[in-house]
Amino acid sequence: MKLLLVLDEPRRAQSLVDYLTELGIHCELTLDDAQQASIWLVDETRSSEAEQEIKRFIAEPLHPRYQAAAWRHGDTHVQFARSSQPSMFNNLLQRTGPVNMLVLLSCLLIYGLQAMGAPLYAMLAFPSHLSQLIGPDIWRGFTPALLHFSLMHLVFNLFWWWYLASMIEAGLGRGKLIVLLLVAALIPNILQFLVSGPHFGGLSGVVYALLAYVWLFGKLNPGRGIGLPDGMAVFMVVWLILGFAGVLGPVANLAHLGGGLIGLLQAWLDRGKGEARLF
Repeated sequence: MKLLLVLDEPRRAQSLVDYLTELGIHCELTLDDAQQASIWLVDETRSSEAEQEIKRFIAEPLHPRYQAAAWRHGDTHVQFARSSQPSMFNNLLQRTGPVNMLVLLSCLLIYGLQAMGAPLYAMLAFPSHLSQLIGPDIWRGFTPALLHFSLMHLVFNLFWWWYLASMIEAGLGRGKLIVLLLVAALIPNILQFLVSGPHFGGLSGVVYALLAYVWLFGKLNPGRGIGLPDGMAVFMVVWLILGFAGVLGPVANLAHLGGGLIGLLQAWLDRGKGEARLF
């Protein structure tokens, strides 16, 4: 399924779904704990037509056509608001796509094996010379992103990865998420190596890229169901400044900065696009 739109008004969202149903565009509605309604396109072959209707709805959300469709379909709103909330576990699974889940499980497995004494750091850490990336060890430019050195480090990064990656994978597709993951791991890792050497790790550079991407993409592409409040952008900048000021201790600051810039650049490249593009 493809995420079309997120609305704070479940009744209006239901009216839109009723209208789309009359057009033969099959959508489903989910409601989270914050009473935000997400509209999902079931038949992605109708993606282009559905997105045109979403744009029309955003331009004139109070048009009588939507309320009329709701009346024709009967008063199902109360039932929806009461019974369609998924459990926390089901909501977690529903929002976690295959790429998202693969990275989550990889980080957890690697951390667990390291805690039991497996010598994974030597295998996955950034190589001691950049020249080693030109050859069979090229994958070690990415794998430091999967390494974490404390439980707090792991939990913090995985929460933000899950939350942000869920939006991108559901709304823009796994291809977009994979590209952001790989580019936002490799380039920031190289930058960090140039200033601190090979001893670093963590998914935070990628998290910075996703956070910057989701925030700016939402600003440039309203109505795609992806976005973050401005406060999150402020948080990102303040955290970055604190890192460079040394307040947070040893932090991979260049990886954070590089990830954030990559996310902003890709969001700018994707501005106004009906379908997200790759690098």
